[in-house]
Amino acid sequence: MAKGKAKGKKVTLKIAKNSIRISFDGGRRLDLSKMGITTFPTCILKLADIDELDLSRNMLKKIPSSIQKFQKLRWLDLHSNQLEELPETIGTLQNLFYLNICNNKLTTRNLPEELNLLKNLRILNLGLNCLDSIPTSLGALKELKEIGLFDNALTTIPNSVKKLPKLKKLNAQRNPLPDSTNQEERTDSIKRIETLYLVQKKDLCASCLKMCQDERDKLNKLENMTPSPSKKPSFPLLLTPNSSAKGNQEEWRLRGEHA
Repeated sequence: MAKGKAKGKKVTLKIAKNSIRISFDGGRRLDLSKMGITTFPTCILKLADIDELDLSRNMLKKIPSSIQKFQKLRWLDLHSNQLEELPETIGTLQNLFYLNICNNKLTTRNLPEELNLLKNLRILNLGLNCLDSIPTSLGALKELKEIGLFDNALTTIPNSVKKLPKLKKLNAQRNPLPDSTNQEERTDSIKRIETLYLVQKKDLCASCLKMCQDERDKLNKLENMTPSPSKKPSFPLLLTPNSSAKGNQEEWRLRGEHA
């Protein structure tokens, strides 16, 4: 039995159909997260009229070019897999407003230039990958409001990205950026603590939990060096999550659509 699990679960069309849920706004969401999937289940191409697709927390190494068949897709979550590249056809998903590809093995070279064609994208998470630079072409994403670039190997962020007209949040923590930039972002992270989403420990995977604990320790040290505000938020049993936390998925979707 253990060997069978190591090979990953085979998703049949019946399993996929039973995994469809109706989201808060009436959209159809196919949730195949945390199923040990190692290969993209081609059977779900028969369900290409879904609005949301969650393949997070699996062991996928590749997304096929046939992803372009999901033309109605507005929400795509691929975080916490083993992806080393994305297909160029991802740029055809013109209705996409949320794309989470954090915690994979993506490099700058294998990041498709076609990402800049996602003109309606509002939230993009590229954190926890192997990126040493960000394509300036992402500056074409004029509707982008939030971008996650944390935990990569970035030494600079293009002005075309930093100056996007609707950008409200850029998270580039834990990159080898110049000290002045790092200090500015660390200070900003403390200022924004009251607006961050919170989840309990049980809702985080092991790697995310460790990252959150490390980040909490860093924030505690910074707070000791920063003048104390009149009021400090206190969350004794909660942790600051990254975008892979299960508990904030509906909130991100709400922010993406109604912000």
